[in-house]
Amino acid sequence: MSRASTVLITGCSSGFGLETARHFLDKGWRVVATMRQPREDLLPRSEALRVLPLDVTDAGSIGQCLRDAGPIDALVNNAGVGLLAPLEAVDMVNARALYETNVLGTIAMTQAVLPQMRERRSGVVVNVTSSVTLKSLPLLSVYTGSKAAVNAFTESLALELAPFNVRARLVLPGRSPSTSFGDNARKLMSPDVPEAYVAFRDQVFAAVRDLSTPVTVAQDVAEAVWRAVTDPQAPMRIPAGADAVALSAALADA
Repeated sequence: MSRASTVLITGCSSGFGLETARHFLDKGWRVVATMRQPREDLLPRSEALRVLPLDVTDAGSIGQCLRDAGPIDALVNNAGVGLLAPLEAVDMVNARALYETNVLGTIAMTQAVLPQMRERRSGVVVNVTSSVTLKSLPLLSVYTGSKAAVNAFTESLALELAPFNVRARLVLPGRSPSTSFGDNARKLMSPDVPEAYVAFRDQVFAAVRDLSTPVTVAQDVAEAVWRAVTDPQAPMRIPAGADAVALSAALADA
């Protein structure tokens, strides 16, 4: 009897990663849900579930996680850090930390998983980025740059993996006030914001939390990831959420 397919998902402590783990469990997959501080209570008890510690910025943590996880058929790089601030108020220590997680963490996880996929000549890597890479927004320059870097990385990677029957795809979520993005983004923002930006910053924060326009819910992202993993004909970039889908369609028609 062949083994059940296994997906490893990073950043499962909340939001998109947590919902994606639930979705794959419901579909009968084996799920390796990873997070910095593992919490077994976040997901339903299942013999098909493993919750493992993982820090995508730490090579030792990545290696141990993959040894414990066993064979991986699909990798979902979802772990990420937000930063919502005018560039003048961005501490470069925080900017580097953001790139370590969003960009280098994604690259390191992918690099670590690829040998087994290449040898089996099967596998999928799905990188979760953002619809802000389709239409830029203010106060997100550092964050958008990191996600755009992952987009370019993934599209190039897909070309070099194609001969081995390994796919790489992107999921681009829209704005999701229900996730912890805004709270986490504030933690990385310097308290020393130039006065000239304060009113504008507060206006943008309010817009991020505005629920009167279409937004993205975690289930949207889970379904988009599912499509990216299971549909060999899925496009390179899959928008997730009503706002992201509308933006993608508008750009395609332009």
